[in-house]
Amino acid sequence: MANSTSANLKLTVQQTGENPGTWGQITNTNLLILEQAIGGYDALSVASSPTALTFSNGALSNGKNQVLKLTGTISGNVIVTIPNSIEKTYIVQNATSGAYTVTFKTASGSGITWSATDKGKKILYSDGTNIEEGITSTGSLITQNITTSNLTVTNSTNVSGITISDNVTAVNNITTTGGDMVDQIGEIRSVPINSKTSAYTLLATDHGKFISTTAAVTVPPSVFSAGQTVTIYNDSGSSFAITKGSGVTMYWVQTGANADRTLATRGVATILCVGTNTFVITGGLLT
Repeated sequence: MANSTSANLKLTVQQTGENPGTWGQITNTNLLILEQAIGGYDALSVASSPTALTFSNGALSNGKNQVLKLTGTISGNVIVTIPNSIEKTYIVQNATSGAYTVTFKTASGSGITWSATDKGKKILYSDGTNIEEGITSTGSLITQNITTSNLTVTNSTNVSGITISDNVTAVNNITTTGGDMVDQIGEIRSVPINSKTSAYTLLATDHGKFISTTAAVTVPPSVFSAGQTVTIYNDSGSSFAITKGSGVTMYWVQTGANADRTLATRGVATILCVGTNTFVITGGLLT
């Protein structure tokens, strides 16, 4: 009886009495194919699309590797295929250059697609008909730290604590069901307070705060940027001055005049920086 071939890795299945003198060589090749399927790695260019991975009978083939690194400069969306009916697992990295999608699929079935900006790795498997993603949900994930350059969350995720040292970009709402949303100044639904009892010159860290004070306030030059604000509350029994620092222009909203202002007892004034060393001031009990 003649040799046959296994369905998935295309190993040579030897029959009793076959291959005298070459049985050992064929067996060694089968072992190398198994090694390739368990831990083999191949980096292959997919610049030409579609790129069909090979599964040659009784021979090492690029499609039999466990780990595949897809490379090359692509100028359009790319499709990489394996033959139909193959059942196998893969770890696949999209290391291509070019802002186009890469799809890994069976010849006639569906597959998994990397977006044009996704240059990451995926755990995949073929069920003989389609390529599926091996991990799509981790359920409850418990960890100490997650360090990543970019974190994308596409579904509802419960987080008991998270520290982020860079920007967070959200295309939908960020919702909390308990606790506070806090930034570097404080809880974002509250206006942080900076209490003073003597004459005070505003600092850059006062942006977004209100100064509750009983004494004069100076607005300094070269501290604030356009769009930043400070609110001042007179918590004393008498008026005090809000004074421009050297080189500062401060327009009163009521008249447009550029001058120092006086804030009466229990008065509130808000100062908005509108340009380099240029401010507008408005409020109640402000003259």
